[in-house]
Amino acid sequence: MEFRIIDNKGTAEGYCLVKSVEKKINVKGVPYLDMTLTDRTGEIGAKLWDYHEDIHGWISPNMLVKVRGVITEFNGADQFRTERIRPVSDADGVRIEDFVPSAPYDGDEMFRAIGKVVDEFENAQLRTLVRTILDERKAKILYWPAAFKLHHAIRGGLLYHTLSILRLAQQVCAVYPFIDRELLLAGVILHDVAKTEEFDVAQTGIASGYTAQGTLIGHLVRGAMIVEKAGEALGTDPQLLMLLEHMLLSHHGEPEFGAAVRPMFLEAEVLSQLDLMDARINELQSAVSGVEAGEFSARQWALENRKFFNHGRTAGGTDAHLI
Repeated sequence: MEFRIIDNKGTAEGYCLVKSVEKKINVKGVPYLDMTLTDRTGEIGAKLWDYHEDIHGWISPNMLVKVRGVITEFNGADQFRTERIRPVSDADGVRIEDFVPSAPYDGDEMFRAIGKVVDEFENAQLRTLVRTILDERKAKILYWPAAFKLHHAIRGGLLYHTLSILRLAQQVCAVYPFIDRELLLAGVILHDVAKTEEFDVAQTGIASGYTAQGTLIGHLVRGAMIVEKAGEALGTDPQLLMLLEHMLLSHHGEPEFGAAVRPMFLEAEVLSQLDLMDARINELQSAVSGVEAGEFSARQWALENRKFFNHGRTAGGTDAHLI
């Protein structure tokens, strides 16, 4: 944890995220808070012994706070004895992205990049439909993750995953000019849009679980419903809507992976393959990112329970051309 020592008594202060918090009772029957605080460097257990409900009742998980206290040792591990704690304010200039796993690009930047592609569509119906659906969900899309676990389960992961596939799709269309480019790109941009209704997500951009709708309906079917409703309101050509809805319903490829139907035309198949490709690249890269060169990762159940070798040859870094 990146705490700053502010006096010769060892008092430390810093900004952190409340990962977990639980009110407990000590042996004398007095309540206290047992917390886990985290930042980009790690986490630490923390105690707030002088707890008062009317003063500290606001403290909850996924909140950014500024704390002051003393780092002590308990059972061989560091522990933070909290003396002062308050919510972070705008004046602090603290970014949530510095405290949770986040996409390498800003949400507004990615949204603008995707919107620029949409605005260049020659098909006015596709342009209006896609832009309408995006704009209606912009507030959530800017920070939403692409998953509860596994690929792109990070703040801004939904936009990052979508933009990655969009760039792949643009290159595929350059190689295969007979693909309906705008239909494919529209399907790419909308394929996961209903994930904004599938997960319970805090302002941190990290999902804590699935909503009832996400569990009972899922983002493939719900996405098709969103497209149909918006398209009917806009007077979009029914056949065009049918094609887009099929792309969303089939983009997981196989029924065992959640697809309502298998892809049944070219653009639907390309979307399914690119979606799978980007997801697997992200999962594989995540698996080896914390492994020393020359070592293997733990087995990855989402990737056929394989373990992966870090050959150490990858330079790494962010693809500057994605935006």
